[in-house]
Amino acid sequence: MSPFSVVKSGVRSIALFLNLANCLHEEREVPLPFRLRYDATMLILRAATLGMCMGVRRADRIARETAARARAMGVRAFTFGPLIHNPQAIAELEALGIHVLDPEPLERGDLMPELQGALVVIRAHGASLDAIESLHRQGAEVIDATCPRVLASQKLARRYEERGWQVVLVGDRRHGEMQGILGHTAHAIVVDSVPEAETLARSLADRSCALIAQTTIREEEYAAVIETFRRHCQMVAAEQTICPATSERQQALLDLCRRVDAILVVGGRNSANTRRLFATARDQGMPSWHIETADEVVPEMVGFERIGITAGASTPDSIVEDVESRLASLHRTMTAHG
Repeated sequence: MSPFSVVKSGVRSIALFLNLANCLHEEREVPLPFRLRYDATMLILRAATLGMCMGVRRADRIARETAARARAMGVRAFTFGPLIHNPQAIAELEALGIHVLDPEPLERGDLMPELQGALVVIRAHGASLDAIESLHRQGAEVIDATCPRVLASQKLARRYEERGWQVVLVGDRRHGEMQGILGHTAHAIVVDSVPEAETLARSLADRSCALIAQTTIREEEYAAVIETFRRHCQMVAAEQTICPATSERQQALLDLCRRVDAILVVGGRNSANTRRLFATARDQGMPSWHIETADEVVPEMVGFERIGITAGASTPDSIVEDVESRLASLHRTMTAHG
């Protein structure tokens, strides 16, 4: 190894150590190390921050621990709805014996005999108060894996409503997180676009409005809704509830786009933050693909000198590794065959 390589390696190690120390001191997410892979004539770069966020890793760990405890106790184990928005991660949990419980019957208060004595993990997106009460009433042990940031949004919504404010949730009304927060209030309203916000804000001009964002929406989406409400309403409180993991992944993707010729976004198609990463890549004019697994890597993806990889906040590290390896393998095969 040359002296230059030793110095370069040492500087990189020091930088990674300082970054880790800062993350631990501030109790924030530790990003995956920046990864660069050179394979003959193709360079594969990972975004500086990608993949599972802290809240998702926590939920996944809790679910795995619960599966092991359920096996030891000889009882059934469930998650309240899909634990996270990644089909492959859900399939892994199913293989461990922890099954997905349909939230709708619980929300209706239906009796479910299989819940007696069962362990039920509340998903990272949370659950309504009615659903949690129904679980307890039917004899289940509830293990709460709700993301701490979502829990904070639920508490904010309750607090504002107790003070007489109109709570307005900004995000996808079909998303589990939004449904869960709605279930912690009596009169909250969801808006998912600026035109919707414009209509609602006009009707609430004489009310005090508290805005709470879905943790995974883009900053610019929320900012546009905030501006709309402030234009029409006398009193507006806009809580900053977007998870830093969302903006960090968005910014890391923008940085990556300046260094590569094409982008692969890896993650579940049912993942809102993964879809938003894909939208951002396309907005940058990049040739872009949204894939769930390495099986979806195709020859046209390796026709670039530099290709970047990012991944949604619910995407396991193993899937990112598999996609990177498949890209390199496919490129070598195509290069060998001219």
